[in-house]
Amino acid sequence: MSDLPPGWTLRRPTLDDVPAILDLVHASDIAAVGEPDFTLDEVHEELTGPHTDMSRDCWLAFDPEGGLAGWAYPRNHTGQARDFVEVYVRPGTGLPAQRPLLRLMMARMVERAAEFGHPVYTVRAGAIPNETEYIAALSDAGFTFLKQHARMQMPLAGVPEQPPAPPAGVLVRPVRDGDEDEMRRFHAVIEEAFRDSDHRALDYDDWRAQVRAESGVAFDEWLVAEVDGAVAGVLQSGGSGGDDENDEGWVRSLAVLRPYRKRGVGEALLRRAFSVYAAKGRAKAGLGVDLANPTDAASLYAKVGMTALYRANVYETTVTRA
Repeated sequence: MSDLPPGWTLRRPTLDDVPAILDLVHASDIAAVGEPDFTLDEVHEELTGPHTDMSRDCWLAFDPEGGLAGWAYPRNHTGQARDFVEVYVRPGTGLPAQRPLLRLMMARMVERAAEFGHPVYTVRAGAIPNETEYIAALSDAGFTFLKQHARMQMPLAGVPEQPPAPPAGVLVRPVRDGDEDEMRRFHAVIEEAFRDSDHRALDYDDWRAQVRAESGVAFDEWLVAEVDGAVAGVLQSGGSGGDDENDEGWVRSLAVLRPYRKRGVGEALLRRAFSVYAAKGRAKAGLGVDLANPTDAASLYAKVGMTALYRANVYETTVTRA
């Protein structure tokens, strides 16, 4: 049962709702950050991702006129003891659904904690600093501020199709996606490099299944950096942060192993990726960065010309399983 106002209704989403959900999310994005920041594929992936069941985990809220006013869903691709709650509402008219949807999601978090076998379950949520109503709702639900993420971007106009030469001893090349040993090493570098950050580990089989489930994976945009013949770092591209996925190259993960940091490996990978994106006619490159990352990755992104399109607060609380 929900505590929506009279005349409002709830139901579970289906894939037929994806276009309407995207319209809702775009309206929310534009109000919060000034431009759309989601794609049709990303809506589909959020509804069908690992450990997400549309019939149990997600809700749509409709206003008395039947308009889609809210969408809520979780994100826990690993099944580990941390979930992420998302609640989108249409600016202005959707606000009556915001707190009811959040309460439904938090009740579901208790159930998911039990289903995944975790006595204590961490729950996170994000909000742009100007989303004051949602921040207040999160606070009232027991969330406290944890850190900030930044959405970085740069234009690719003028980026050469041939990047600058990497530092001596560094070779940057596309991943050999047909080589199982190479793909295992690629995944292992991500896991090892992010071990000292707030990264949720994912085993190889689950990672590969996640990649296979995504649409339009371009392995020529996945890069490997070698130093004296040893794999030192990797860059995984994928998805898009914006409305037109053909307009923005997206750096999903940039990982450099600790012994090779501060040697220009990360910069060489980024500049090669930017050149690949530019050669495909992309107008910009983007990525998200944890501003609490102990490697200070944001400084590298600023060095190569990226700036923060916006910053988002991350909030956290815990629940205990029923």
